[in-house]
Amino acid sequence: MSETSNLSSPADLLDLEFGEYDEKKSKYMTFKSGNEYFGLKIQYVNEIIQIQAITKVPETENYIKGLINLRGKIIPVIDVRLRFGQEAFEYNDRTCIIVLQVNSTMVGLIVEKIADVVEIKDNDILPPPTISRTDQVNRKYIYGIGKVGDTVKLLLDPDKLLSDTDLSSVEQVNMISEEE
Repeated sequence: MSETSNLSSPADLLDLEFGEYDEKKSKYMTFKSGNEYFGLKIQYVNEIIQIQAITKVPETENYIKGLINLRGKIIPVIDVRLRFGQEAFEYNDRTCIIVLQVNSTMVGLIVEKIADVVEIKDNDILPPPTISRTDQVNRKYIYGIGKVGDTVKLLLDPDKLLSDTDLSSVEQVNMISEEE
């Protein structure tokens, strides 16, 4: 039985007790994007919120959906499917925003649905395969493949989800909102 099967909402996932930092570092928040399941180290996850009104920002990449106001803090949000070059999807009641701390910046990731919180030990993480140059480009956000039972989860490197240009734009927006 899944450790999240009795949770009433996605936000409840972060209320789980993880114990010491050493134990927490092997925990991953998993979510679905297209036909794939991805994992993020739980230490990067600040919270999970339901999809909400997003203010579009002109002249940004299509995967940067815009900004949200989360308790007075302005946070840029990225549509994970678009970031990975997948087809867009219509947001629904299962759509969530995972709020991450990337470097010194808060960023929201729009995902289709939260799957689970799983433990993946270091010896169950394999490097991503590199079959071709195209494959390397498509997998640049993935630092490993986690084995979970009979399935695999593609483990994301949150630092690589935003390009340097995206990060500087986001940091400018954050500095402006902090001055107000």
